[in-house]
Order: sequence, then C-alpha cells, then structure tokens
Amino acid sequence: MKKAILSFYAALVSVLVLAQDDGGTKKVDVNIDTNGGAWYTSPWVWVVGAAVFILLLVALTRGSSRRND
Repeated sequence: MKKAILSFYAALVSVLVLAQDDGGTKKVDVNIDTNGGAWYTSPWVWVVGAAVFILLLVALTRGSSRRND
C-alpha cells in the first residue's frame, strides 16, 4: 500500500513539474552600457587604490620598527 501511495505522489509531482514548462519561448534582453559603466570598472580606480594600499602598508610597517632609545 505504501508503494502505491508513493508511486501516486511521484506521478503527481512529475505532472506538476511538467505543467510548469513554458516551451522555451523566453525573450532575453541584454543591455550593455558602453559609456563608462560603474566607477569600480575603471582601471585608474584600481591603480590609485593599490597605490594607497601600498603606501599605507609601508607607513605602518616603518612606524612599528622604530625603537625608543
């Protein structure tokens, strides 16, 4: 009896899943922004950010190596 109920539920679920198929008629619009995009896509932002990071790293490591005589 349990196998019959399980088979019935499996058949019901497969019918429900197949009923949701729309036949693959989706339309996809892709808009590519060619006039700059977001600020973080510009190469100069990454160069300036890397330079600031390196300067901070050097400043922090030099400041911690000083001795108090």
